[in-house]
Amino acid sequence: MLPLFPECQPFHHMHFPVDAQHHIYVEQCGNPQGIPVIFLHGGPGSGCNPSQRRFFDPTIYRIVLFDQRGCGRSQPAGSITDNTTQDLVNDIELLRQHLGIARWHVFGGSWGSTLALAYATQHASRVVSLVLRGIFLSRPHELNWFLGQVSLFFPEAWQALIAPITVDRREDVLNVYAALIFSDDTEVSIPAAIRWNAFEASIMSLQPKTDNSETDGLIELARARVQIHYIQHACFVDGQQLLADATQLAAIPTTIVQGRYDMVCPPETAWELAQAMPHAELFMVPDAGHSAMEPGTRHQLLSATIRYQALQ
Repeated sequence: MLPLFPECQPFHHMHFPVDAQHHIYVEQCGNPQGIPVIFLHGGPGSGCNPSQRRFFDPTIYRIVLFDQRGCGRSQPAGSITDNTTQDLVNDIELLRQHLGIARWHVFGGSWGSTLALAYATQHASRVVSLVLRGIFLSRPHELNWFLGQVSLFFPEAWQALIAPITVDRREDVLNVYAALIFSDDTEVSIPAAIRWNAFEASIMSLQPKTDNSETDGLIELARARVQIHYIQHACFVDGQQLLADATQLAAIPTTIVQGRYDMVCPPETAWELAQAMPHAELFMVPDAGHSAMEPGTRHQLLSATIRYQALQ
């Protein structure tokens, strides 16, 4: 199994104004003269972290990462105003122009795969390659899986999520949590956000992992607010149309990596995308869940970025 590339530090970072309100955090790592690649994080709401830089050879790639509107280090944190998928697509293109990049590789996992496809279908001429992991198209049956049917496999995690909700409201988990998480009372909103985020974290990997990191309530709150905002609006995409539009991307070399036992984004969607993009390579990792860091998934993602070094 391929290991992650060595840790690297940004050679440049900034808060980039994309409109009158939002300033997105952007960092560049690796080789300033290297092959440009942009990393699109998941969530929605998550933000980037240092380990994500390590999917790319820092001697070869100019690695661009950014926290999407309202996410991570972007300001204002947790803001849902003017925060839609089209806004994010516009931000990516504005950032490309600002950085003076003609074309770049695009790498996205989970929600990042949705955003990568949305960007590529609108700006195909700017995309050298696509690396997509844990495919998600935000169609009703995908959201229904995440917010209900997954309880068939994780009853204890689901029970922990719904435990504070009265029995008569457990069929409306999303809107119940929205009311809690958008409460002005942080003694209500922060605990609810922590529970919401913990639910997704508990179903990420094939093998459960213990998270010993300290919890920052305000970060948890911002993440949950952005994610719930997006889910309430089906992530501002027509997933079926996005799947149809993907058929037009045959000129873009594409790798799809999917965990066979992904409980956040079930494999059927990755398979459907591969049917719409028959030129794409689909790697169904037999012993992986949703996380990009599981050994088989990590190996295929690294293999893809190494292969695509030859493309500029």
